[in-house]
Amino acid sequence: MDKTYSRKKIAIIGGGIAGASIAMYLSQYDVDIEVFEQGISLVNGPPICHLHAGGNLYREISDDQCITLLTESIETVRYFPHTVNIRPTVIAVPKKDPGQPEDLLPRLKLLQQTYAQLIEQNSANQVFGPAEEYFKTYNKVDLDQIAQRTPTQTPTSLDDWLIAFANQVDLNELKYPIALVQEYGLSVFRMAATAQLSLSSLNNLTLHFSSSVNRLSKVIREGEHSLWDLSYLYSGQHYSSQFDYVINSAGFKTGIIDDLANKHRKRLVEFKAAYVAQWDKPQFGKWPEIIFHGERGTPQGMAQFTPYPNGYFQLHGMTEEITLFKDGLSESCDLSAQPKLPEAFNKKLTTGWDISLQTERTQRAINHLSQFMPDFIEATPAGKPLYGAQQIPGDDVTLRAANVSYTEDGYFRAEIVKASSAIECAKEIERVLKLSNKVSNIPAFTLLDIEKEAERLAIERGYPIELAQVY
Repeated sequence: MDKTYSRKKIAIIGGGIAGASIAMYLSQYDVDIEVFEQGISLVNGPPICHLHAGGNLYREISDDQCITLLTESIETVRYFPHTVNIRPTVIAVPKKDPGQPEDLLPRLKLLQQTYAQLIEQNSANQVFGPAEEYFKTYNKVDLDQIAQRTPTQTPTSLDDWLIAFANQVDLNELKYPIALVQEYGLSVFRMAATAQLSLSSLNNLTLHFSSSVNRLSKVIREGEHSLWDLSYLYSGQHYSSQFDYVINSAGFKTGIIDDLANKHRKRLVEFKAAYVAQWDKPQFGKWPEIIFHGERGTPQGMAQFTPYPNGYFQLHGMTEEITLFKDGLSESCDLSAQPKLPEAFNKKLTTGWDISLQTERTQRAINHLSQFMPDFIEATPAGKPLYGAQQIPGDDVTLRAANVSYTEDGYFRAEIVKASSAIECAKEIERVLKLSNKVSNIPAFTLLDIEKEAERLAIERGYPIELAQVY
């Protein structure tokens, strides 16, 4: 080995899904990593519940973004195998919506072809079942026949997954065909648990919890070699350390770190929430996830119904009365790279929700879904919302496939919009840093280990343990 060789030191600011994934990936190499997280555990940001294996929730994004999301989702499943809830997603277009279901078919066929090509390149890419079963369409006659089947807790065919849907959805309210797509569920708690267990066990990685970075500057040392000088606050004390590279993965606070580093960047931040309800009807069998398309920001915005064990469901309604919020979208300005959210949202982020508001908004989400599933009006609010501020690089609010940007002085900015982008982000950083000397592999943990830690995190954060369990 070259005598002048020294291990690179990397600071990762933010232990959300981007920071934790990058830390896991880069820790395989001969580098020293320190992660700085303001909170007391990893991966505790905006609600994550869906693996966008093709971006079929978003009619407004480009085919290129959809293919990127599919590819990144395959990487995510291969890297976080125990975080996935394996069940398909129904894509339905309501009669009230101006869109046509036929418009979705060319994209679905393109994604199916792309998935088939990826499997051909590497059989390990077959993580969403066979390519020929990536999606299947159904008309009303098909669903009427499926409704006659006996509900099951162990679906063995695509049709089995539609028994509850065919029985409980008002099929007269939909346009046809509907599509069943292999977009799976993603457990934010099992992702957090995987990161927590893995990163806590590594020799070349240090986790700094309850630590706020408050200064960042370049210093010259050893001739022309410059380092990043990073100061942080922990337990009332100031500390500092020096690093070869800084990775800003601070989520919706990315702009704050940009300002410290004097790196201006245009971006949006959007406050969003999903809601938890319980509707325990085991006689329906297992549910797929269901998407009722709608125009974002209107009273008929998209409705999303995500199943968990024991009759728990996570709900989105893309209206300003449910998931979105009036004045919930903020943008950066010439003076700061950090968008300023109104104080009411900052208060929710730091001190939580008023009980009456969380109950009211959860009930609105229940009502929104019950226009398509009338019996769902019986569901009851079941705890606090999953919420957070989602960053969007640039000024395109529809952007969903985002990655990493960097400057020549060793400053990286990991700005993902969807969890599935995190591993590709890490790979891009590895390519730029030209890392090649592998020293270790992430230790393997069993699903039981991860589920147990995920349940602990759910309890610690005040959520039902069912959100952490395998569905």
